[in-house]
Formats: sequence, C-alpha cells, structure tokens
Amino acid sequence: MSRWTKRAWRTLEQWSGHEYVALVVRLYLGGVFVTACWHKIIDPATFALDVATYQFLPLWALHPFALLLPWVELFAGIMLMVGWRVRAAALVIAVMMLSFLVALAWALHLGLDMACGCFASQAAETEDPISWWTVVRDLGWLALALYVVVFDLRPLGADRLTTLKGATT
Repeated sequence: MSRWTKRAWRTLEQWSGHEYVALVVRLYLGGVFVTACWHKIIDPATFALDVATYQFLPLWALHPFALLLPWVELFAGIMLMVGWRVRAAALVIAVMMLSFLVALAWALHLGLDMACGCFASQAAETEDPISWWTVVRDLGWLALALYVVVFDLRPLGADRLTTLKGATT
C-alpha cells in the first residue's frame, strides 16, 4: 500500500461523521430485514417452498432453514435499529447477504424463472423476479452491512447508552 493510500485510509477511518451515516444505514438495513422476515415467519411452509425453488439446499435442510432464517433476520434487524451489538448484527447480515448472493447466482446460472422470495412468496412471482438487478441490489446491501462493520466503531444507540451509564456509576 502506498503512503498516499495509507494516509487516505487513516483519514477515512478517523472521520467523525461515521456514527451518523452508520445510524441511517443501520435504520435502513434493519428495516429491510425486519420487513423481509414477516411473510417468512407467518408462513414458514411457503418460505420452505421458496427456498426449495433455488435448488441449492439439500431437502433435509429446507425446513430447519425456513424456520430459523426469518428469526435471525428479525433479531439482526432489530439489533441494528436499536444499536445493540451493532457490529455483530451487521456481520450476521453481511454473511446472510453473501449466502443470498451465492444462491441468487446459482439460480440465475441454472436459468430458473422465479421470484426472489425475499419480501413475498413465489405466489407473488411478478412482484420480485430474480435477475442480475437483484444481485446488484444485494451487493449494495452487503456493502452497507460491511460499512457498519468497518466504520461504526461507536454506534449511536443502546450500546452507547449502556457504555455511558457504566462510565457514570
């Protein structure tokens, strides 16, 4: 890494606006994941069918995955929004986004004509069909999650309140 690159990275790391930008990013990403999990929690059988359509997971893993993933999405989204264990929640979301991207790329490679299943079930195929634009959207969400992991070192929210409360007692 050149001296200029190191200096630019250090300047970027030390920028005081990260906590405010990251707050907006966290609220947005948390909202996306909380919104995305509802139809999956309400109807896990339909979500399992959506997951099966990707032809990616073995059959024995479909139901446990369909039961567990929406709750992980819900808790990670809430954690981001309230500012509790922010970097861990953002890392969980980044890992989920990576796995979603792999599944999307697989489905596109196979030429599957299907809905994403992210915000609605396969029954709503016309509302959210998979495409390379879906990959671009998910890459954007991955970038936002990684921004929070790397730059939100002192998040505004519950973590900061507990840190301040502990410092005053």
